[in-house]
Amino acid sequence: MRRLGPLVGLVTLICLMPLRATAADISKIVPMLKQGGYVLVLRHGATDESQKDVYPFVFDDMSKQRQLSDQGRKVARDMGTAIRTLGISIGQIYSSRLNRAIETGSLISGAPITPVNELTDSGAGSASAMANPNGSNTKIGNAIRALVNKAPAAGTNNLLVTHKPNIADAFGKELAEVKEAETLIYRPNPSGPPTLVGRVQASEWIAQAGKLAGN
Repeated sequence: MRRLGPLVGLVTLICLMPLRATAADISKIVPMLKQGGYVLVLRHGATDESQKDVYPFVFDDMSKQRQLSDQGRKVARDMGTAIRTLGISIGQIYSSRLNRAIETGSLISGAPITPVNELTDSGAGSASAMANPNGSNTKIGNAIRALVNKAPAAGTNNLLVTHKPNIADAFGKELAEVKEAETLIYRPNPSGPPTLVGRVQASEWIAQAGKLAGN
């Protein structure tokens, strides 16, 4: 009789893979977020590549940081409008200490931002990366997962704005391709790692809100 072990294992793995939110299934994710209880982990918006960060980071001098581009600012504003149109409530907002992340969060929400060291860029050139150049930063990853596992206030969803290396530190190399202004949606898990339930591009938030407004 033909052995099905490897095939069964593959099917099981596929079934356990997290939901990939697309324009077609974002309509299922929005009602979940309207109930609250989730954490949105967002990579900051598009930046001006002609600008360069100075290391070590200088947080109070914008001329020494790469900033959002005009397009990055527009997308963040449009995302904020879309999230409000969809009836999704944002509670606590945590951000990297770099202005491109703080500005992304501010343009989306208009609410106060809490800067967090562990959300600050852990990529090449930063102190944390130089301390651990051969792999992910375990300390930063643990801290970010703990923050994602922090339950939002009733009826709201928390927002974390960070950088691609930090997302890989916390959730694995398979998420190192996360795009600018892409949202990873997690369900806090008090007994283990947070659960990824969806990924949404900025354009998908905006398109879904446009459909609602068109109705």
